[in-house]
Amino acid sequence: MSTTLFVYTLLHVAVSLAGIAAGFFVMYDVLRSRVSPTVTKFFLTTTILTSLSGFGFPFHGVTPGHVLGVLSLAALSLALYALYAKELAGRWGTTYVVAAFVAQYFNFFVLIVQSFQKVPALHNLAPTQTEAPFAATQVLALLGFAVWGTLATWRFNAIGHTAAQQQLTT
Repeated sequence: MSTTLFVYTLLHVAVSLAGIAAGFFVMYDVLRSRVSPTVTKFFLTTTILTSLSGFGFPFHGVTPGHVLGVLSLAALSLALYALYAKELAGRWGTTYVVAAFVAQYFNFFVLIVQSFQKVPALHNLAPTQTEAPFAATQVLALLGFAVWGTLATWRFNAIGHTAAQQQLTT
């Protein structure tokens, strides 16, 4: 691997991990019907950069990573539009919550895939990523995100997103 590609990979991973960490703070805030403008902007920015920088790696043909990157950018576009253009008005609050959770899940999904590819102990458990430990990890992650996202959506709508809208302007 060339030095340039190595540095690019390190930056991509650092931005990805920062986005995932910020995403969990955003998910926690949304569960409490809150929107932290600073953390939310950081999450959205780093997650967009993660998806875009994923296209900068050498490749031949379309890969599953490219498809996931496009889907993530679509979810992020919806989240941005709901949050900034529609200011969470009406059902746009729900759109924002769902889109943010989907983008976070996609990043976490890739983290699991990369962990099973790169971390020796995990790779030994599922070298082809068709084994039970890998599948169980992905299913548990999906279920966790589905439950957390559903609860967050209900709470965001039930408690009202007026407070979240006000937090955007402060």
